Amino acid sequence: MLHFIRVCVLVIALIGTAPANAADFFFHDGDVVVMIGDSITEQHLYSNYVEMWTVTRFPNWKLTFRNVGIGGDRSPGGNSRFPRDVLPHAPTAMTVDFGMNDGAYRGFDEGTFQIFMDGLQGMADQARAARIRVAWVTPQPLDGDEQGPTALTGYNQTLAKLSDGVKLIADKNGGLFVDQFHPYLAVLDAARARGPKYERITGGDAVHPGPPGQALMAASILEGLGFPSLVSSAEIDAAAGHVVSARNCTVEGVARKDGGLTFSRLDGALPFFPGDARSILPHAPILEELNDYGLRVTGLAPGSFEVRVGGTSIARLTAEQLAAGVNLASAALTAGPIADQVKAVMAAVEAKNRFHHDSIFRGIVLATVPDWVYSAVPREEMEAKKKAVIKDRLAELRALDADVAKALVRKPNTFEITLVK
Repeated sequence: MLHFIRVCVLVIALIGTAPANAADFFFHDGDVVVMIGDSITEQHLYSNYVEMWTVTRFPNWKLTFRNVGIGGDRSPGGNSRFPRDVLPHAPTAMTVDFGMNDGAYRGFDEGTFQIFMDGLQGMADQARAARIRVAWVTPQPLDGDEQGPTALTGYNQTLAKLSDGVKLIADKNGGLFVDQFHPYLAVLDAARARGPKYERITGGDAVHPGPPGQALMAASILEGLGFPSLVSSAEIDAAAGHVVSARNCTVEGVARKDGGLTFSRLDGALPFFPGDARSILPHAPILEELNDYGLRVTGLAPGSFEVRVGGTSIARLTAEQLAAGVNLASAALTAGPIADQVKAVMAAVEAKNRFHHDSIFRGIVLATVPDWVYSAVPREEMEAKKKAVIKDRLAELRALDADVAKALVRKPNTFEITLVK
């Protein structure tokens, strides 16, 4: 018999579901978020990942992310450029990630430390005046090639002290302290303990991690921001042919079929993990830690079952595994319609952020006009032209924001739990 059952925990417009623990998360619906920092921020890796995890977990929220990282910058630079680079976006929230350059790549020095602290405090004062919520993020440690029981040597000892300073600023100014230094360090130390010779696990270079390290950065930052792990979960009793429970999803059309099961599932969120960062997973299982995409099916006869989504096989599981409950995040991100949609969202986010960086921020805001130009074009006229171009490109940027929102619209997927004969 065909059963049409819709089970939800919470109800909202559009799809009838709502994400859990939204109130605990630092970012809120309607936020304009500015992410400021140095070259590690300007790489648009961890910042894109934080944005992707946020928009896929809260696809119904209206969110705007802008990256204003500048290579080589330090906290005094962030303070001095705050009116130019932060305030024009009218942010409601921001992340501040400085420190890598602020220690000058040498042993700890009190004078250098005070300059760092003064720059952070200057940004705190300006953020308070503009009523911007701030998450103060520590720098990540260097990932050097030297072997040893701990990575907390050399410049990392300086970065640890700068991280202590970030906490002082957060506490003093009522901001949120986000420690990525120590979680990242713990992963590096665990990797060092695995063998006689250490090989860098975070990609890139010691200062600038590649995607594996930047995914670890993003995960540590999101944990500090109170990011909820739940994507959605569903439990179905196959013997009775009905939904037992559903969280942040709707389940319809449950039907027994050839010893297995079919149903339609409309999720209120999407899982996410950057595909080119998977080499970090043996060292830090952040894919499943940040993506609880659950399915439990009881009442199946013993045997092996293929799980298909939209006709694409994503996993093969036993009846016992399905009865115990499984996290399908990794499998769903490997192939099929969920993986395809996440790739489309990522492409839209990357296109939007690339346009902002190349055509507005680096292309115009940071562009240096040679003095000889002003001999041909009056400075006032040139500034007016720049403002006009920025205005036009901001309109294009808003259209790219809309493309991200369009890519996030969820559609129901047909799940098939098919007995393997």
